[in-house]
Amino acid sequence: MKIAILGFGSVGRGIAQIVAERDTGLVITAVADSKSGCIDNNGIDPLELINRKEETGLCGEKGITAEYIIENAEYDALVEVTPTNAETAEPSLGYIRLALSQGRNVVTSNKGPIAKNYAELKDLADKNGVRLKYEATVCGAIPIIHTLQYSLAGNKVKRLYGIFNGTCNYILTRMADEKLTYKEALLEARELGYAEADPTYDVEGIDAAIKLVILANAIFGMNKKIEDVEITGINSLTSQALELAEEDELTIRLIGEINNEKGILKVSPRVIPKNHTLVVRDTLNAVTIDTDLAGEITLIGKGAGSIETASAIISDLLFISNCHDGSP
Repeated sequence: MKIAILGFGSVGRGIAQIVAERDTGLVITAVADSKSGCIDNNGIDPLELINRKEETGLCGEKGITAEYIIENAEYDALVEVTPTNAETAEPSLGYIRLALSQGRNVVTSNKGPIAKNYAELKDLADKNGVRLKYEATVCGAIPIIHTLQYSLAGNKVKRLYGIFNGTCNYILTRMADEKLTYKEALLEARELGYAEADPTYDVEGIDAAIKLVILANAIFGMNKKIEDVEITGINSLTSQALELAEEDELTIRLIGEINNEKGILKVSPRVIPKNHTLVVRDTLNAVTIDTDLAGEITLIGKGAGSIETASAIISDLLFISNCHDGSP
C-alpha cells in the first residue's frame, strides 16, 4: 500500500525507519516537512529520506508543499503527523479534510482535529468511501481505540478510567518516591524531556481531557467538547498530600474517567491504593475498561514517544491495508 507522510519530525522519521526495517508492504511515495517535499510514485528509499533530513534539515525540494502532495501524489493513505496548533487544530485539520475529500484514507496522530471535528471528518470519510484512523491520538502505543472498537465488540462499556498523561504520572511518581515538591519534580521532568517548556496542557489536566473527548465522541457516540469535561490538574498538589496518603498505603494519580452510563467526563487527582492496577510508574499510561460481559480489562503501556507513536500509526495503516486487499 502506498503512503504519503506529512510531517517528518521524530514521529515521521520513526515511521520511515519501521518501513525500512520491516516487511510491512508499505511504500512511501511522498513526504513533506514544513519547508520541503518530495514525490516518487514508484517509491522513495526510507533510509535515504532519513539521511537527507538529518544532513540538510530538508526532506526534499523547497516549493513542494503538503497541499501539492495531497492533490498530486499517488498514495492510498495519508499519514498526517504535522506540528499542529492545539487550539485551532491547523494545519492538520485542513490537510485531513483535503485528503478525505480526494478519496484518500487518513491516519493521524494529531489530537486537535479528532477532538474538535470528529463527526464532520468521519462523515466526510464515509461519504468518500475511505477510512479515518487515529489510534495514536490517545495513549501512544496502547491500542485503546482498537480494543474498544473491535476486541470488545458485543460488550457494553459502562465506564473507563485511567492515567492518560505520562508527564503528570512521572511528576507524581517522583513526588511520592523522593518526597520532591511539585516544582522540583516538574523541573526534573523538564530536564529529562518529559515536560514541555510550558507544561500547562499536561499539568492542568487539559491533555488528558482532550483524550477523553476523543474517546467519548468516537467510541461512545457522544457530542462532547473540552468545556464539557470537569478538569482539575495537579499543579496545586502538595508533597504533604502525598505523604498523608502514604501513611495509609495510598497514593495519588491524575485519573481521567468517562462514565458512559451518565455521560460524565472528569479529570482529577484521586487517592487510590498503592497496590491498585493503575498505579504505574514514571511516564507509563494505564486505562481500565469496565464492561458488562468481560468485566474489567486494564491496558498498560507507553503513552508517548516517537517510536511508540509510530507503532500506533503503522498498526492503523496495516489495518487499512488488510481491509483494502480483502484480508481478514
